[in-house]
Amino acid sequence: MSAPLYTATSVIALLAGAALAPAAAAAQTSSPAQTEAAKPADDLAPEITVTAQRRSEASRDVPISVTTLGAEQLAVANVTNLSDSAKLTPGLRFDTQGPASQPTIRGVGTAITTSGGGPNVGIYVDGFFQQNAYVNDFQLTKVQSIQVLKGPQGTLFGRNTTGGAILVTTADPSMTPEAEFKAQYGSFNTVVLQGYGTTGLGDRVAIDLEGNYRRGDGYVTNIVNGDKKIGQSESWSIRAGLKIEVTDDVSVLLRYTHSQSSDPSPQLVNAYVDTTGEAGFFNMVSAAGKAIYGRTSSAGLPLVYLYAPAGTFATGPGRVASNELTSFKSRSDIVQGTIHADLGFANLTSYTQYRYDNSPYFGDLDVTTLPFFAINVRPVDRTFSQELLFNSKTGSRLQWTAGLNYFQVRDTWGVSGSFSQPAFYLPFGGSSALTKSAAAYADLTYEVTPKFFITAGARYSHDVVTDAYFKTNFAITSYEGADGNPVPVTVPPETKIPVNDLKNNAVTPRVVLRYKPSAESSVYASYTRGYKSGLLNVGGLSKVPVKPENINAFELGYKYDDRVFAIDLAGFYYDYRNLQVSSFQNGAAQIRNAASSEIYGAEAQLRYRVSSAFNLNAGAAYTHARYKSFRNAPYYSYCDPAPAATGSIACSSPAAAGTLTQTVIDASGFQMQRAPEFTANAGASYALDAFSGRLTLSGNLYYSSSFYFDPSQQFRQKAYEQLSLRAQWSDPSKRYTLALFGDNVTGTRYRTQVLFNTLGIGSTWNAPTIWGVSLGAKF
Repeated sequence: MSAPLYTATSVIALLAGAALAPAAAAAQTSSPAQTEAAKPADDLAPEITVTAQRRSEASRDVPISVTTLGAEQLAVANVTNLSDSAKLTPGLRFDTQGPASQPTIRGVGTAITTSGGGPNVGIYVDGFFQQNAYVNDFQLTKVQSIQVLKGPQGTLFGRNTTGGAILVTTADPSMTPEAEFKAQYGSFNTVVLQGYGTTGLGDRVAIDLEGNYRRGDGYVTNIVNGDKKIGQSESWSIRAGLKIEVTDDVSVLLRYTHSQSSDPSPQLVNAYVDTTGEAGFFNMVSAAGKAIYGRTSSAGLPLVYLYAPAGTFATGPGRVASNELTSFKSRSDIVQGTIHADLGFANLTSYTQYRYDNSPYFGDLDVTTLPFFAINVRPVDRTFSQELLFNSKTGSRLQWTAGLNYFQVRDTWGVSGSFSQPAFYLPFGGSSALTKSAAAYADLTYEVTPKFFITAGARYSHDVVTDAYFKTNFAITSYEGADGNPVPVTVPPETKIPVNDLKNNAVTPRVVLRYKPSAESSVYASYTRGYKSGLLNVGGLSKVPVKPENINAFELGYKYDDRVFAIDLAGFYYDYRNLQVSSFQNGAAQIRNAASSEIYGAEAQLRYRVSSAFNLNAGAAYTHARYKSFRNAPYYSYCDPAPAATGSIACSSPAAAGTLTQTVIDASGFQMQRAPEFTANAGASYALDAFSGRLTLSGNLYYSSSFYFDPSQQFRQKAYEQLSLRAQWSDPSKRYTLALFGDNVTGTRYRTQVLFNTLGIGSTWNAPTIWGVSLGAKF
């Protein structure tokens, strides 16, 4: 990867240098105010405003590290799904665990998918929290902006934001009639159709309607039968809004969304090949066991059943071996109500939401065509939330935000399995938990002088996990008791085993000092505390409660923006305690706490508007993330077939030789999972008059250094880069557009997930080079 690394870093350095050099020269000859005044209005970038503090403010005045992506920047970078925003955001990753899409910011994220689990990075769409990881990677249509808030946001956004928050803002219905349509065709017979329309009904009522449809053949071939459409997918959604201006001071926005999708690609898993031997699947096997296997290293081996015949598994990008029913489907129904009211002394916003998410999937856990084990999981979420948000009026020296929040989710999983693929599935059991959270918060900023500001805030959270249980459809002899020891028991099939309620209380404070050297710049120092509530490991047939996570974060930052040149710099340090880490044995989630971790690093992002036609942007993040103390990290290995072998590493019987098992190791000092040390992006767009219209040429390069998918440094992804290009022509009226685009134009292939469990180690891969054409119309 030395050549791609050189290419990526060189392009980033050149773009950053190109941006900094003109800005430095301008600074020597004129003040920022003079620079802005001297520039024509068209050459000034729009003022960037954010809602990171739950109120609208200029980004340069907000003492939080924020990456803000506007609609134009999203379009020129070919950002079509929420996960695509990672290629424009230093320090952000979107990874999958099966079909679950989970963001990680600055090394803080989760791989947990189980009843009662939750994210470390909160995703909010128009102010509404989205809990379910299976529907996180949604398609974007009428999006005005995406804001990525980095670092704990526990004061203003709550318990699910130890890593940060992602805020997606869409357009409200408008009294002014407007419509737009897009049609796209691309590689692998991919078709995308999108439409949006809005209009007024009288003087005080507006409606809008949005529709999306997508289908494609996928880019994976089944080597068993040559099926090149095993990854065929289809999805559609419809979203309707009704906005009523009840009075001059009160408005109500009602929304309904229905979406459905069928996309097996996250489940099209092939065998992970231990290219270098780094996975160490024989490291813990005794000398006698190695002699039986005739191997001392797993270098070059596919990490599945050791004696699986050739042709029963596939390796490498774009190939799977499947005789299984492999699928992932989801259906969501969402009802939302937003009320804005001017109370005179403050502004009130009320957010009310109910949503139903059903996300069943089938997966082949042994990653071969052998009749070992396949699974069907049926997660169903029913979510209700209510928030009251109060904001002070602008203009006073004291600005404040306060609120009350209630959230609950019933998270129920049904599980079936098959030992005779693909004949039929037997019910295995399931689990369920009801999570409730109530919180009150306040955050105040006081202008001590026109240049010096103090912010202080805190949130009190009360969390309860109740009515939790697990069950099995087979008689079991023991489960893990609340003290961690096995509880011998004989339980008939279909018996629910209740688990005691879990209660957690937490206070998450925030303190910030901010100084403004000029109207265009800001310096800040902050302390924030993040909290992720404890959970019950009902998906792992366990009564042992998992401790809450806590994170203490310190950050120093500098921001400058004169609407021509903008730069954000930040350095951070995190003390991270009781991380919730998951592993999987025979399809069951095993969750444990890592005692402590340490994360520190630095970030930079810049934008330079050379002219109204030429824009540059770049960003880079260095993240040093290590487990300080983690003495029971999950470690996967081939079982030890030696007669004298004992403990978890021993094969259960002579016939089990060649199967996988799980033990634990001391991972203290290891790199945290999903935490590359360096990520960077660089982009440019240039517009010129051409063909009686306007032609915009743009590109974006993303780079990630190597990282591990697991906490024990067994499954590594090498460094990679990804380049996107786009050429878009608009007619003189700007109503019609024609675009040619390419994603991953260098053809880089890298793993998007590694699924590790005791039946087989599987992986999925990113898409190859994608080309396409897009047509758009606005009225």
